[in-house]
This record gives sequence, C-alpha cells and structure tokens, in this order.
Amino acid sequence: MQDTRLAVLEQIRAHNPATVASLANALGVSLITIRHHLANLMAEGLVAAHAERDGVGRPKHIYNVTEAAHRYFPNKYHALVTGLLDELKAQLPPAQVEAIIDGMAATVAAKYNTSRNDGTLEERLAHLVAILGEEGFMAEVQRVNGALVLTETNCPYLLVGQRHREVCRIDRALMQNVLGREVEQTSCVLNGDACCTFSIKDA
Repeated sequence: MQDTRLAVLEQIRAHNPATVASLANALGVSLITIRHHLANLMAEGLVAAHAERDGVGRPKHIYNVTEAAHRYFPNKYHALVTGLLDELKAQLPPAQVEAIIDGMAATVAAKYNTSRNDGTLEERLAHLVAILGEEGFMAEVQRVNGALVLTETNCPYLLVGQRHREVCRIDRALMQNVLGREVEQTSCVLNGDACCTFSIKDA
C-alpha cells in the first residue's frame, strides 16, 4: 500500500470517524488528494462512509475504517495463537490437535453455507476462491498441463506456521470441504517456495 494511502488509513483509525477536511488538515495535503485516496480505500473495502447532517446545507461524509483494514495495523494476534498452540500441543496428542484444526476448517466452510454437492466443480472452485479471499488468502485457479492447480500468493497464517506447521491443514481441509475432492499440496512458502500450490483431482 502506498505510504500516503496508509497514512490516510492510520489517521481515520486514530481519529475515528474522520472527514475529508480533517484528514487533509492532519496530513497537510489537498482535499482532492484525500478524496482520491478515500475512493481507492473504499473500493478496496478498507474504509466505509456515511452521510451526517449538521444543521442546514449539504450533509458531510464521515469515514470509518472497516474490519478488513485491521490487517494493516500492528497487532500480536500471531503471538496469542502461537501461545495457544504451544499449550494445546503440550497437553494433547498430535492426532487430537489435527482433529481440532480440521474442525476449525469445517466451521469456516459451514459459515459460508457450503455443501459439497452444490454446483459444478467450476462453480465450487469460484466459490472456494471467494471464501479463501474472505479468510485472508489471495488465491487463483488455473490449469497447468491439464491439471487443476490452486495457487495462494499470500498466507495469513505465515507467522504462526513458522512455528506450528499444523495450521497449514486449515486451508487444505477447507478446500477439500468445499470441493468434495482430494487436494494435494505441492509447494509451500514454509519450505522456501515462492507460493503455496495445491493440485486438485479433476474427477
């Protein structure tokens, strides 16, 4: 994200809510520049706006950050999750930890009202990519030498996965739950690969 756009996002979060005028004043840039960045941030789903009337005249627009914007702000969620997994693995056998993680994937799939029998494989693949996007993955599907390959160019679990590779089961289990097909992981960023790729059985 561009530095100025990130600065706009940080200002909205710090002075939530914010107006075009307050943002321009805080950052020392023009109103046109702020409107340009706000339009882009709204298109990305990072900022929401609503009109607020204060007396007579045109209403002013108030801007708030959305939940999707939180990933751009410092947090220690990964430290909390890592600590919880440390404790789980200290108290439970590996098979039980894996069962818990698989259950988490099933819960995510259920959240999107997913059924293995819904639609064609192509429709389920498109639905899967949308679900993965909602969960923080950037994914795409293509055919490579006649085989279906799903590629994830980022992983929201990367920091946790560096210590607990079991979390890699979540997206794979989610894929199998949505598609109703076997999915084999063929590359992983934790192994030094450029991205995570998965081979999907076509039939």
